[in-house]
Amino acid sequence: MSDTKNAATLANMQITDWTDFGLFAAVARAGALAGAARESGLSQATLSRRMTALEHRTGRRLFMHGTQGYTPTAEGRALLERAKKMEAAARDIAHWSAAQSGPPRVRISAGTWTSDLLARTLPDYWKPDAPWTPEFVTSNRDLDIERREVDIGVRNRRPTHPWLAGRRTGNVEQAAYATSESVAGWIGPGDDNATLPSEVWTITHHGARLTAISEDPAIRMALARGGVGRVVLPTFAGDSVPELVRVSDVIKTLTSEQWLVCHQDTRHDPAIRAALDALAQGLRHTHPLHETDQGPTLRAP
Repeated sequence: MSDTKNAATLANMQITDWTDFGLFAAVARAGALAGAARESGLSQATLSRRMTALEHRTGRRLFMHGTQGYTPTAEGRALLERAKKMEAAARDIAHWSAAQSGPPRVRISAGTWTSDLLARTLPDYWKPDAPWTPEFVTSNRDLDIERREVDIGVRNRRPTHPWLAGRRTGNVEQAAYATSESVAGWIGPGDDNATLPSEVWTITHHGARLTAISEDPAIRMALARGGVGRVVLPTFAGDSVPELVRVSDVIKTLTSEQWLVCHQDTRHDPAIRAALDALAQGLRHTHPLHETDQGPTLRAP
């Protein structure tokens, strides 16, 4: 095949397979068609056909099929690393396109209560003339910073991946809250849906005494405010609700560090750097570091 024909074929693949590479990444991450179907909105049959066609076009076996589901081969893992970069570039382009005017948007992910705190106290650490626009994404799972799902994540532990940088902002303590000490029952998630440390603790210690169940932390707080039962909350959230009082000491096993995490490649971007400084100021005011703790510094693991 001539160099000209090779170049034309490569250019055609880059255009026609952009979407298929994204679908491939979804299948490879899920390890099965079902999970990728939920993420992409396509049927399992369509994904199967697209993956087979992609293997034919690339001339490489990308998955090991059978009882192991869709486990990436060595070639598949190599392609996944490249597909992640494509996804990150696509998200960057989407963010650029969405930011029609004004300061760049900085996407910040945090759990339910930290997102609520950051929203309520925004004027304390951000002003309209700041060189960045806050865009909050509430999620109790770690969104993928490498794929640029978000720019900054508020996490409960130091980052360990070499492509991430972290700045410690303080500690988060948790306790049980209710409308009064006389409230005996507990509010928690279903047995099969406990993922947060506070949820696991509630099921482990009080699973037999649940008077109400919800997967939504905000609904659990609403139930507690209505006097239905006790609920475990971060102290910065529980202490701010007039209807609730602490009905336990701080639960030491649930105390965690708090970190701001971003990608190594973007930590010196002016907008993200300004957002990191502002968020650190806002969070340290609520979750102060103890004197024996290290100060907040942005660095790789």
